[in-house]
Amino acid sequence: MIRPGQSIPSLTIKQVTPEGATDVDPAVLFAGKKVVMFSLPGAFTPTCTTKHLPGYLQNVSALKAQGIDIVACLSVNDHWVMKAWADQHEALGKITMLADGGATFSKALGITYESPAMGIRARRGVMLIEGGIVTSIDMEQPGKFEVSSAEACLLALKK
Repeated sequence: MIRPGQSIPSLTIKQVTPEGATDVDPAVLFAGKKVVMFSLPGAFTPTCTTKHLPGYLQNVSALKAQGIDIVACLSVNDHWVMKAWADQHEALGKITMLADGGATFSKALGITYESPAMGIRARRGVMLIEGGIVTSIDMEQPGKFEVSSAEACLLALKK
């Protein structure tokens, strides 16, 4: 798993936009920026839909007030699913939605697991990235939602 002090890998995934999706290299997107990136198992799944994404949407202004330039959501879903989910939550323009359909970015970060029901997925967690370098990472234990919430992220930023 990626550790503090390591660089975000350079590769191409999809960023969901109001117009659809564009190719993006997270290493380039995050260069020179202070980023909170939360990862989750899947769009439209229970905790992701009722707690994780909504919590970041409710706290995006507070995160930006702490100096965060980009709040990004990473999921192993295709960009069409991520767009439908982002549209449902009115997230576009607030949260940078990263669709990692083939799990290439999640695998490069070392945060994947095998779900019997859904296949390869990103583990639930949160990373603070400054200038393309991971400065902190908190990954949830299976079935938990404690360290990666927007509220937990805000508390960590205030320390």
